[in-house]
Amino acid sequence: MPSQTVLLTCIKTITTLINHKDKLKRSDKTLQAIQRVGQAVNLAVAKFVTVGEAIANENHELKEEMSVACIEAKRAGETIAQLTDAASLDHPEPDSHITIFTDKTGVVKAARLLLSSVTKVLVLADRIVIKQIITSRNKVLATMEQLEKVSSFQEFVQIFSQFGNEMVEFAHLTGDRQNDLKDEKKKARMAASRAVLEKCTMMLLTASKTCLRHPDCESARINKDGVFHQMRLALEQVIEIVTDSRSNGEDELASISIYSGIRYSELKLLEGLRENLYFLPKENLSTMLEIILEHTEDFTDSAYTSHEHREHILELSKQAKMELEQLVSVWMQAQNQKTTDLMEDLQVAILKMCQCMNELKRELHSAATSLAADLLKYHTDHMVLKALKITGVEGNLEAIAEYTCKLSEQKEQLVEMCRLLRHVSGTEPLEVTCIHAEDTFQVTGPQIISAAETLALHPSSKIAKENLEVFCEAWESQLSDMSTLLREINDVFEGRRGEKRVYLSLPRPGKHNANLKALKPVRLDTEEQAKIAKLGLELHLLTSDVDSETEKWEDQENKIVQHVQGMSSMIFATEGTKLASAFHSFSDQLHDDGKPLLLLEAEKLIPVCQQLQITAKASVQGKSATFTKVDACIQKTRSVMTLLRQLLPLCCTLLRKVS
Repeated sequence: MPSQTVLLTCIKTITTLINHKDKLKRSDKTLQAIQRVGQAVNLAVAKFVTVGEAIANENHELKEEMSVACIEAKRAGETIAQLTDAASLDHPEPDSHITIFTDKTGVVKAARLLLSSVTKVLVLADRIVIKQIITSRNKVLATMEQLEKVSSFQEFVQIFSQFGNEMVEFAHLTGDRQNDLKDEKKKARMAASRAVLEKCTMMLLTASKTCLRHPDCESARINKDGVFHQMRLALEQVIEIVTDSRSNGEDELASISIYSGIRYSELKLLEGLRENLYFLPKENLSTMLEIILEHTEDFTDSAYTSHEHREHILELSKQAKMELEQLVSVWMQAQNQKTTDLMEDLQVAILKMCQCMNELKRELHSAATSLAADLLKYHTDHMVLKALKITGVEGNLEAIAEYTCKLSEQKEQLVEMCRLLRHVSGTEPLEVTCIHAEDTFQVTGPQIISAAETLALHPSSKIAKENLEVFCEAWESQLSDMSTLLREINDVFEGRRGEKRVYLSLPRPGKHNANLKALKPVRLDTEEQAKIAKLGLELHLLTSDVDSETEKWEDQENKIVQHVQGMSSMIFATEGTKLASAFHSFSDQLHDDGKPLLLLEAEKLIPVCQQLQITAKASVQGKSATFTKVDACIQKTRSVMTLLRQLLPLCCTLLRKVS
């Protein structure tokens, strides 16, 4: 909420003031300083209360509680202002006016009331935010159910437009919530879920269109169902994070990574070494070591771990067991005989145990990162994806089967790589990123296969080809992100990155890696983001409509079709002018009533394309000007695509008449 930070800072200042050990002197400087603090607190409270009251008016079920808390906060703020008023402090009336000089208790009481009431307002506001997110999620789910059942493209476009608006609202609510989260692991999990939802929105569009175009195609249905399932899982994870609950009852201890387990063990050992050697938690250490060694089997059982790494890991695991047995043995003796020699032996046993665990950690890190580096280098050319696209367009089902097997093998390798990297990630946010990457490869692989099979069955289908492209891009994007993730894991291991640093590999909705360093970020407010996102979705739907119209033309080599396809691919400046010329050439073949209508609509195309070109080339600076330019470009692009959507069916009809 606004003013919250200022308010808490002011309260801290008051607390410092009233807790000062020395008696306050009534100098002009002191009086003015006290009054400024009091006024700042009162002003911040007033702003805070205004927001709280607005929230109360919009949420009737909590209005009474919120109003009471706001009244208490306002009263406390006014009291603090009165107690710190310079006139009263400088010339207090005897026995009639309590000030900070005469009685600190009044200020303490007012400050406590203020803290209490502010806390109530924040808790109530938090409950409202959680409710808003859950309500937004429910709206998204309801619209998704409608999208699953649609049978016509027109109906789909209408419902998807509504779905887009609801997803934008959900993205804003969860984005604000993500920024408010203090737990880095929860923040990373929220970012991962939101990234999945953003990618899936585009996947849902192309997968659903493909299913509508080819309703009897089983692979298209499987592809679409996979996207819906993935979105539902991501929505549920967001709610788990927001409500701080886990629906699957996950055992946190069993799911801990090797690094986290080793870090916990070392902390306990060093704590015992520093504080009290007699109270080492040996049961906890034994359990933790057992879990750590169980997880090392992920490395030793992996087909992708080298023989050398496997042997070293097994040897160090065996040594760790022996060191723990020795540590427990010395500890048991020390319980009975508290001699200096035994204390020294216990210290040595602890240090040897820590050293062994560090060696194991280094070996695991080397095994995971060397495997990752090799796999990323090997798969960087995306040859399998390229082959699937080519053989799909050729309709070669036999070749598709061959390359889907290769993609499945690649998927297994990358999933194993992510699993091993997670164990050595070093921080909780990076651990979450590894899990997110593993899930992405696990899910996207089969979706690429079903999309490729659909294209092979319908090789001339433009939407099936576009659908395969979307899933391949998701795969390529995740593979690219893995290089950044690997570099950051190495940075953490070598001590070049702290816990609180920003990780570039963390999933972020709207992230475009190619432009990450070149672009200077501009923060849009909620209304601006909503407007741009809505326009973007509408533009994509218009593009889909135009693509659908071009597919209806029997002659795909027709100049009109070619220029429209060029514009649909975002090459507006030259293609728009050429298309207008093509419309004029076509009109020369016409002799019926359709010719004037065609020319009338075609004439509108040239000025709109020219305006778009001028706007796009205009140089701007600053957030407001940038937003205005982007908004104008999208609006003009939408106008062009709307014109095309009207012109294409008209041309198609007129072409049949003259053929």
